[in-house]
Amino acid sequence: MTPPRRRRRQTERPSSPQPPEPADGEEPGSLERLYTIAGSADGARAELDLVTLIVARSAPPPTASPEQAAVLRLSAAPLSVAELSAYLRLPFSAMTVLITELIAAEMVQARASIARQALPDRSLLEAVMHGLQRL
Repeated sequence: MTPPRRRRRQTERPSSPQPPEPADGEEPGSLERLYTIAGSADGARAELDLVTLIVARSAPPPTASPEQAAVLRLSAAPLSVAELSAYLRLPFSAMTVLITELIAAEMVQARASIARQALPDRSLLEAVMHGLQRL
């Protein structure tokens, strides 16, 4: 007796999602993410790393974009670029573009993070020790 032959099932593959319809006056296929549009003409960016502290110099003006206004509101107290990126759910590269624009407009100030020494100064420890011995 021969085993029955099995037929391979033809599964329907899900169709790829269709892009949204373009708005009036917009060409099809011209959709870009917002953070790719922002930036200066020469593409220069400020020297920022994840721990650079950003502090707002002023309140957001009415002409600021929603992202810029959010950065200015959040950075009323010093926040790192990593924290701003996390709060706004934007990639680091997008944050550097936004912060570069705000630095150029003199709306924010970038500060280097506070570097702490790994070990305290020996002369300071000796002075404290001698002061405690005198008590």
